[in-house]
Amino acid sequence: MAAAGRRVLVGRIVGLYGVQGWLKIESWTEPRTQIFKYQPWLLEKAPGEVMEIAGVTGRPQGKGLICQLPGVDERDAAAALVGKDIHVARELLPPPARDEYYWVDLEGLEVVTTEGVALGRVSHLFATGANDVVVVRDGTRERLVPFVQGTYVRSVDLSGGRMVVDWDPEF
Repeated sequence: MAAAGRRVLVGRIVGLYGVQGWLKIESWTEPRTQIFKYQPWLLEKAPGEVMEIAGVTGRPQGKGLICQLPGVDERDAAAALVGKDIHVARELLPPPARDEYYWVDLEGLEVVTTEGVALGRVSHLFATGANDVVVVRDGTRERLVPFVQGTYVRSVDLSGGRMVVDWDPEF
């Protein structure tokens, strides 16, 4: 599946800072201040309605990060943005290293066993601390497959839209 047009969740607006429209944010980039280099930000105003914001400035403040969005220069306007997720276009991110993947690139891949049994498609992934987990859905079942390359995940073919796993279809 092509990454074109995909959005990647990189952070969230979590609170207000001061009275001049500054916002507190969480960043899931590494390093966390990298979030300011990925612009424009895409914030969902309403379902299906995305606001594109370029020119965001920000800095570390205490244990967190703060930012100011262009045109948001008072507390009430900023308050309307608290709780919004911060997405960026997938194309803005650097290419992953060999055998590393952005989760968004794996979503939608067809998943088959090493014997060729179709299990469904990757719905999403989540982290457990020990390893990431691939959620595979086929319309009637949901399977949780540990994303452990070499053990359970045998191959990932992004251009072919397929992931091969060593997994019992009955599990």
